[in-house]
Amino acid sequence: MTTKTVIGSVPKDLKTPKRGISNAIIDELSEEINNMLSFAIFNGITINTDVNALIQNSTVDNLIHAHNLLCKNVAPATPKSIKFTKKLHLEGKNKSVLNKLPLVRNLIILAIIFLGIFIITGLSPNVNNDSLDKGIMDNHGLPLLLNLGYLASVSGLGVLFYLLKNVSTSVKKGVLLPEESIEYMAQIVLGIIAGLILAEILSLYLTDPEKINLFNKSVLALIGGFSSDAIFTILQGLIDRIKSIFIPTKS
Repeated sequence: MTTKTVIGSVPKDLKTPKRGISNAIIDELSEEINNMLSFAIFNGITINTDVNALIQNSTVDNLIHAHNLLCKNVAPATPKSIKFTKKLHLEGKNKSVLNKLPLVRNLIILAIIFLGIFIITGLSPNVNNDSLDKGIMDNHGLPLLLNLGYLASVSGLGVLFYLLKNVSTSVKKGVLLPEESIEYMAQIVLGIIAGLILAEILSLYLTDPEKINLFNKSVLALIGGFSSDAIFTILQGLIDRIKSIFIPTKS
């Protein structure tokens, strides 16, 4: 029994795909243009009138040009942040105030937790000027845990003070992004670490250890939490300078 070979027939999945922009990309481009137009109109942002003619002649080139013009009009907001803000607005219509923005809700909950730790540790007789003067080197046991918890809570309040202000500004300007919820969690950890570094390590080099008290260690922890980005930049600059001494730059 012989089998016949059909010449000229090619399976659909082996055909060469068509070149050019897919319809899905064009639909996404049109959706982003509409979102940016709606955002600009709602917020009273001046729109370049050339956009209208470009949309009417909706070729791919015109749509891309209109998209570019609108991106400049709505900046610093972006199509991604506008889409995310619109999604949050639609999903939060029938929700309570705190549940409309999960990121803000989570930050407020963390702020309340840090505030509770701050109050509880501050009321402890083990947290005082003498105990803080000893620092992490000479302290031990429960007093050490309570003192570190106190300073960590102050650092946490500092970084949350910064983040809540930043989030409120981002929501107002329409620049909030979904990835920021992950980034903010990392910033909280960095803020606590930065606060402890300033309060327990750098404070020994910034002033006389005998003069360190509850007030200025708390201020250093608060500053460390609030300005964790700046402290990271300073430390990174020091590391880069040290590396440049031992590792010559390539010409």
